[in-house]
Amino acid sequence: MPLLNAIRNTPLLWLLVLVPVVLVAEALRPDAHTFLFVLSVLAIVPLAALLSLATEQVAARTGDTVGGLLNATLGNLTELLIALAALRAGQYVLVKASIAGAIVTNTLFMLGVSFLLGGLKHHVQDFNRDSARLQAGLLFLATIAILVPSVVADPEAGAAAKTFTQTLSASLAVVLIITYALGLLFSLKTHRKFFGAAEHEHDEEPWPMSLALATLAGVTVLVALVSEIFVESVQQAASSLELSPAFVGFIIVALVGGAAEMVAAFSAARKNRLDLSVGIALGSASQIALFVAPVLVLLSYVLGPSPMDLTFWPGAVAMILIASMTASLVTNTGRSAWFVGCLVTVVYLIFALTLYLLPPRVS
Repeated sequence: MPLLNAIRNTPLLWLLVLVPVVLVAEALRPDAHTFLFVLSVLAIVPLAALLSLATEQVAARTGDTVGGLLNATLGNLTELLIALAALRAGQYVLVKASIAGAIVTNTLFMLGVSFLLGGLKHHVQDFNRDSARLQAGLLFLATIAILVPSVVADPEAGAAAKTFTQTLSASLAVVLIITYALGLLFSLKTHRKFFGAAEHEHDEEPWPMSLALATLAGVTVLVALVSEIFVESVQQAASSLELSPAFVGFIIVALVGGAAEMVAAFSAARKNRLDLSVGIALGSASQIALFVAPVLVLLSYVLGPSPMDLTFWPGAVAMILIASMTASLVTNTGRSAWFVGCLVTVVYLIFALTLYLLPPRVS
């Protein structure tokens, strides 16, 4: 069986034995936060590698455009499940931090490191400029939808202003979801020929589609379970390390939550399949901004203790805006080299360093 052969021949996948271990440990010792934190991180790594492998098999049969979309969707499903748990608990600050952090991390860190790793091996790489510009444009549109409520909202205003912000956010959420659906129709149906990736030869026969899809679905569920354990334990671990809540939600949760997508994107870049890497990075970011965040706003009316709006603190809005503009700038030519990736990654490191040095009381 191809899946068993892949696990047998890949030492990193042997760490999959840690997945049941962390699930059992969480049931037996739920208060051992530091231990669960380390164990959950180690368990997510092989799951991410397996998700990357299965995604490559799907992309081998469907093309990099659909493969990138599928990987972004399954990767974001994990973040959506985590956000839903926080939503039910009314932890809207954590929900918004994870949303903003995921957008910035995917746009800057995932894209930048993909350019860097691919450029170090292949000198200069080409990718579909039309597809990248579409995703960057959708991301910029979502940034505007996040910027407007954040700018007009007045924290000190009365109930009428609060109702206005909630109504505006819900209306914008519907607009963003419709826009995302139209974007899929445009890129996958009516103008599909403009967004296709270059064909690649494969050394081995791809997995059967049923096996690849089943593996993707199964691994996504396991990543969701382990990620929930990670989120529950990371707050305690961060407290002992004196990290700010902004750094935890914006950086740590986003990096671990997007580990599966990152492994797939980095692996594709090293194999000179930059279309898949760009599709995963920007596709995931735009999907979070255009679909995940609006869905959470609408679901808050049903699952949350009160409606959630699209207002973010000024620092988060600025970082999202800079990230979307950076993505538009570096993908405009359809070519990349290692130094381009270095520049994009440095922008992310500036944000990470700023949040790391924030006093713990600032969120």
